[in-house]
Amino acid sequence: MTPFVPPEWLPVIFAALMAISIFAYVVLDGFDLGVGILLPRMEAEPDRDRMIAAIGPFWDANETWLVLGVGLLLVAFPIAHGVVLTALYLPVALMLGALMLRGVAFEFRAKAHDNLRLKRRWDHAFFAGSLIASLAQGWMLGRYVLGFSEAWHAYAFAAMSAFGLPMAYVFIGAAWLIWRTEGDLQRASIGWARLSVWPLGAGILLVSAVTPLVSARIYERWFALPELLFLAPLPILTLLLLVGLSRLLARMPLPEDAWRRVPYWGGVGLFGLFFAGLAWSFFPYVVPDRLTIWQAASAPESLSLILIGTLFVLPTIFAYTALAWRIFSGKARDLTYD
Repeated sequence: MTPFVPPEWLPVIFAALMAISIFAYVVLDGFDLGVGILLPRMEAEPDRDRMIAAIGPFWDANETWLVLGVGLLLVAFPIAHGVVLTALYLPVALMLGALMLRGVAFEFRAKAHDNLRLKRRWDHAFFAGSLIASLAQGWMLGRYVLGFSEAWHAYAFAAMSAFGLPMAYVFIGAAWLIWRTEGDLQRASIGWARLSVWPLGAGILLVSAVTPLVSARIYERWFALPELLFLAPLPILTLLLLVGLSRLLARMPLPEDAWRRVPYWGGVGLFGLFFAGLAWSFFPYVVPDRLTIWQAASAPESLSLILIGTLFVLPTIFAYTALAWRIFSGKARDLTYD
């Protein structure tokens, strides 16, 4: 057993690592899923090429975070893994199939070269994979938030969540393109971001409003004192970010491409605030109102060994991601894609 970590803290550490992995996946792979959904919106082939080039060096590393998050769930919380995957078997299968379709389309599009008809077919496949994966993830989020309830309203909420998450990905994908492109494509991306910023806010409001209503425990955590005072900054900061992003997008593009990064990092901030609210709501449960992290955790001896490996793997993924961002830091016109 790791001597510096008390056994009762090991599940907390792994829950935090899993949360970091899932959040990193959402804000990183979210932008390339969003770009995939937006791909058919551009008719000009050079603009489509630039959209693909804007995500080309990053998307492989982005999906690594999903593998890490699911892997940590499996090895650290095997009981919860069984419950979650059993309840979400079909959407998980759809998501994996869609992600594979995206990968195939991405690679084969590059081999089409000047065959525009074939490239368009792979563009449609990339769009379909991106949209189906996003819809499946939204459905899974909705089912998880309501604790896999079988009531009709739980399925209605999951359906709304299924359509809401792709809109969130569209916003962060458009914000990424604002940062990484220029000219007509950047102006189109600004328009997409303007159209999707308030639907993103409405989705955050919907999930935030429903969550305390379906669980008396969560309601007490949100509205009891002094917890209410600590949580009050989350909705206030969310509203301020939404208003600020809306006003900034209304003025963009700015001279000399100023503040081009702000919409993307503002979107990351919105996702972070939303994620913090969910984390506060469900902790210490890994399956809402059914299994705590201590009930679902592996033996302390196993967690200690897994932690050693994780402490090597996690910095490696961080370093690879940071290196890709540093090397491919320019506009999409500066990126090469073979």
